[in-house]
Amino acid sequence: MPPRVLLIFAHPDDESFVAAGLSRRYADAGGQIALVTATRGEAGSCGDPPLCSPGELPGLRESELREAAAILGIGDVYLLGYRDQHLAAAPAHRVREELVRIVRRHRPHVVVTYDPHGGHGHPDHIAISRFTTDAVTAAADPRWHQTQGPAHRVPRVLWTPPVLAWDDPPPARMASEPGVDFVLEISAQRAAKIAALRAHRTQHRSTDRWIFQKPRADQILTMETFRQAWGPSLPAAPLDDVFAELALE
Repeated sequence: MPPRVLLIFAHPDDESFVAAGLSRRYADAGGQIALVTATRGEAGSCGDPPLCSPGELPGLRESELREAAAILGIGDVYLLGYRDQHLAAAPAHRVREELVRIVRRHRPHVVVTYDPHGGHGHPDHIAISRFTTDAVTAAADPRWHQTQGPAHRVPRVLWTPPVLAWDDPPPARMASEPGVDFVLEISAQRAAKIAALRAHRTQHRSTDRWIFQKPRADQILTMETFRQAWGPSLPAAPLDDVFAELALE
């Protein structure tokens, strides 16, 4: 049974910051990777110097997202089209049904999203975390959205951890940090992560600030960390395989 991953994020480029290495690693191993992006990132930067007008930005960011997804081996991309910077105001029942449909279609073993604090408090990240929890639990209950496919229980949900790879100052030992349940060594996927981040050309100021211009950029680009929101008990922490202890069915 091929491992299946569903990434659920708020903006184009979230997938490349948080889970590029994970995506490429498991796609190379024969896994099936799908991505939900809730907005088209129209409140982001047009680049410096600008690569487009503000009106053209949503379309360009969608193109950038699809280019990054192809680099990372992501087979299916769903753009929900909610308003950037206002995701929390989206109708919960509508988002739930859309996400339930996607969860039941792909039947992922692992779902990856932001933690309830949105990484560092971004309101859209907080909102997508809440919507994901709502949808994943509803997808497992056949009473919800009965026209959207048979129920599916997601075995493991992963969040961004309290400490991210690009945080400053970095912890002395990431593996000892509370909430760091998985540390993926992604040296083999480093080039793909760089290419995916670079594909988001309009957002180069963010990728430069958070990753590429940091003195320890090489270290940042060889590690991804995750916290288990729910799933089977872990025999140890951190682990290097997000499918550890899962029965793939």
